[in-house]
Amino acid sequence: MTHPPAVRPRESHRRLGFVLIAAATAAMMAGASAPSPFYPTLQEQLHLLPVATTGIFAVYAVALLAALLVFGSISDHLGRRPVISVAFLLLAGSVVTFLAADSLAMLLAARVLQGVASGILLTTLSAAIADLEPEDDAGSSAAWNTVAPLGGLALGALASGLLLDLLAEPRVLVFVSLSVLYVVFAALVRACPETSPRTAGAAASLKPHLTLPPAARRAFLTGAPAVFAGWATGGLYLSLGAAIVHTTFGIREHLWQGMVITILAGTGAASAACLHRFGARTITIFGTTALAVGTALSLLALGLDSFGLFLAAVVVAGAGFGTAFMGVIRSISPLVEDHERAGTFASLFVVAYTAFGVPAVLAGLLAPILSLPVTTYAYGGLVTVLAAVAAISRARSKDAQPAKEDGLVAVDAVG
Repeated sequence: MTHPPAVRPRESHRRLGFVLIAAATAAMMAGASAPSPFYPTLQEQLHLLPVATTGIFAVYAVALLAALLVFGSISDHLGRRPVISVAFLLLAGSVVTFLAADSLAMLLAARVLQGVASGILLTTLSAAIADLEPEDDAGSSAAWNTVAPLGGLALGALASGLLLDLLAEPRVLVFVSLSVLYVVFAALVRACPETSPRTAGAAASLKPHLTLPPAARRAFLTGAPAVFAGWATGGLYLSLGAAIVHTTFGIREHLWQGMVITILAGTGAASAACLHRFGARTITIFGTTALAVGTALSLLALGLDSFGLFLAAVVVAGAGFGTAFMGVIRSISPLVEDHERAGTFASLFVVAYTAFGVPAVLAGLLAPILSLPVTTYAYGGLVTVLAAVAAISRARSKDAQPAKEDGLVAVDAVG
């Protein structure tokens, strides 16, 4: 199929679009982490069983993965702007549903809707950032595809945790603000240049599938272990971090319980911003090594009952969380055409969110049975080994070169 080239907008218009899309990405991820500090309070208010929190996390991950498989490449056919607008309106709806939730069923519905919207936005926003990369700053799109989401993740957890400690009922302020912000971004995206012309094949693209351009296949396979290790680390801290701070270290303030997420994501964003001019291979090796060392140090901190060492370990792991993912994006982005980007990012995020969601859900189910410390040591040990293997694998491999063949390799996900 022939894909018509996008009309290249003037540079000032591209830069405006780049900034808007990066800000939209941060806002979307702030909404992903903002509900986390509210779960313990909601569990008490709604008299939910502990396993309910795991279920709320699980349905979000499942819905997001389903959206990646079904809608991952839809913006390659319909255009970036309309897809982003619709997805932000869905995201606003999910936030309003979460605010109104007075039962487990409504919480699950809110998270399913959020997962679908987030899955669509992850691939489309990532592709748009890569499309709009400034000509005089090669490699910046990979950095911002890491800095923006991790920065938003850090901000959402920090704001929610802080407001929970300061206000009697902060849920209205947090979620009304987010819903308004998402509606605003749904409108503002019209100011961005369209980088993906409308093409045929939108209906066919809805069949659950993953697409990998041949030119990016080798880089994808080489980078997948690093992506898996990095997002499994994120899942460890996001699923168990608050419980560890509360149960193991006896700290009850919501701010400190959310601070684990903030430090992890904030350090990841800062590290990505500082190292984005290095080569992809160097960045990935640094990231996976930091993941292994940081996770191992966090287990040592638990054994020594040292909260200070635990926070230091989260800083090290966070540096790896951000840079490992950025290194893989940096390897892949130059190898794909504009009309292949959304589908390629969908494949990348399927690996990421499988690593992020599946181990975290298992940990949530096993913690009441095995105890939180045992579950944490098992999960952390596995992550340490995965990250170390990924570091060694990347150190032994060479950077991928573009393949000569054209077209896409489609991997059917069902039937």
